[in-house]
Amino acid sequence: MNDPSQQPVSRTTPGHQLVVKTLDTHPNALRSLHSRDSPEAELAGLVVRAALHLDQVQKELVDRCTWAADDLTRVAAGTTSVNSLGILQNSGLQIDLLAARRADATAHLKSVMAAYQSATTPAEPRHPSPPPAPMSTASRRSR
Repeated sequence: MNDPSQQPVSRTTPGHQLVVKTLDTHPNALRSLHSRDSPEAELAGLVVRAALHLDQVQKELVDRCTWAADDLTRVAAGTTSVNSLGILQNSGLQIDLLAARRADATAHLKSVMAAYQSATTPAEPRHPSPPPAPMSTASRRSR
């Protein structure tokens, strides 16, 4: 059970979760689905990198929120003095920026996965449409 593609995906890894949900494949297994230097393998690599980036931004956001919550808890308990430079202002701005980065990373991952799906989904055969029925002589005269 050391195969990473068989291990469960953590809730704190939204990039990996989104890949599994959308592509029904663990990100670590994507590259092995295609021949080495193929365009599909390159797109799979982009999906993996985008998922890892989203997971990293999520980790930074969680860490920043946890730090701010711990700081505020100490202030509320009276075990530390309030930072006169704006404890919430500084933390809030950093959290807002990380939330925006997470939204961008999510949009990018979805875009890369859509390109991957487009490149790896076999095209449906096109059936030629039947030619239009010839117009009757009466309908041509009425026009």
